[in-house]
Amino acid sequence: MLYAGFMSAVPPPAPTPQEPVEPQELLQLGIDADEPCLRADAARNRARLLEAAARLVAERGADGITMEEVAAAARVGKGTVFRRFGDRTGLLTALLDHSEKKFQAAFLTGPPPLGPGAAPAERLRAFGLAMLRRTVDELELQLAAEPQAGRRFTSPPRRVLRHHVTLLLREAVPDADCELLAHTLMAQLDPALIHHLIRQCGMPPQRLEAAWTDLVDRVTSTR
Repeated sequence: MLYAGFMSAVPPPAPTPQEPVEPQELLQLGIDADEPCLRADAARNRARLLEAAARLVAERGADGITMEEVAAAARVGKGTVFRRFGDRTGLLTALLDHSEKKFQAAFLTGPPPLGPGAAPAERLRAFGLAMLRRTVDELELQLAAEPQAGRRFTSPPRRVLRHHVTLLLREAVPDADCELLAHTLMAQLDPALIHHLIRQCGMPPQRLEAAWTDLVDRVTSTR
């Protein structure tokens, strides 16, 4: 499975209620962390490479691209790709990290309703809709990065997302078992399920979005 090369460091233990996940955890993922230090031309090349890689992954799937194709699509030399990312796994890791960072920045510090400033139920609705749309747009990459069974619930990206949902639930429905309820809600946003429903069952994404909104409204009793 392709995920074997993705963020392969042993993850920290699953958090307990007294040991919350730090929201900054994923924002500090390695490959993107050096972006501010890059020269302007190197930063432009990196952005072009990530954009080209994302486009090729969306068109062909993560298994269907090569470093040479990415270099050609970005109009840079092949050596530039290898110097910047090392190998194909490093490139895909950088692509996933870049996407995760942008999404986390949106719900941690971005404008409402996804970011702070809106009511918790409204933020939950916006969070799920944003996740659904992001997953549909990046479905091949998300599936390629799917954690193995033993890491499905402990990988740092998923812990951060679930922690965010848990915090919003504690504001919206403080009497509920919000940790378990967060797992229930996150299950509806699982990339493998979205792939099954959209690609194998032929459901339109709009149906999944309506179902998410309905679920949040029922859980938070806002209907």
